[in-house]
Amino acid sequence: MAHSSLDPPLDDAEHRPRTDIPPYEHERVLLLIAVQHAMLADRPVGVPAATTVGPHIAQILETARSTANPPLIIHVRNIGDVGDADEPGTPGWQLVHDPLPNEPVIDKMKNNSFAGTALGDLICEEAEVVVAGMQSDFCVRATCSAALARGNEVLLIRGAHATYDRLEVWGNGTITPAATVEKEIELELEEAGVVLLEMRDLPGIFADR
Repeated sequence: MAHSSLDPPLDDAEHRPRTDIPPYEHERVLLLIAVQHAMLADRPVGVPAATTVGPHIAQILETARSTANPPLIIHVRNIGDVGDADEPGTPGWQLVHDPLPNEPVIDKMKNNSFAGTALGDLICEEAEVVVAGMQSDFCVRATCSAALARGNEVLLIRGAHATYDRLEVWGNGTITPAATVEKEIELELEEAGVVLLEMRDLPGIFADR
C-alpha cells in the first residue's frame, strides 16, 4: 500500500510533514519527483545527468521557497523494492532536500504519483503544476500525463528531469543514451499539452502573472 503525508512517512519521523495543509488554496504547485540520493548518486547508481540535474533542481527549489508568493511544494518519494538503491530505510531512499514543515511528502509505489496516494487531495484541478525530478520516461511521464488528464496545466523544465540509458530489448541489445530518451519524452509530453520551459525561464516561473 502506498503511503502519503496523511500517514507517517516510512522511517522518517524527524522530517514528518504537516498533514493539515488545505489543498485548494494553492494555485501553483512545485512537484519534485524522486529527488532521492540514489537517483543523484555517482554512476552507475545515479542517472547520467546527475551532476547537472541535481544543481538545477536545487536552484528551482530555492527559487520557489524564496519567491514572494511561494507555491505548494510537494516531495514525491519512490518506494523501491527490496535490494533496490531506493529501498525504504536505506540512504539511497532518503530525499536529497529536507522538506520544510509546510511541504508534504508523498510516498508512492507506482510510476503515476497520483495512483494510490493522497496527491490528488493536495492538488486542485485548477492548479498549475511545475514538475521536476526522475525518471523522465517513467514517473515524470506518468505523473505529467495524469495531471493533464485531471485538467491541470503542467510545466516541465528542461535540464531538471532525467533518466537512465535505455536497453533496447527488441533492438539487438543496443543502448539509447539517457539524453536521447529525455528529449523523446519532452517531445511526447509537449505534444500531449505539457508546457516545456528552460532553466533561464526560472525567474518568472513562480512570479505572479
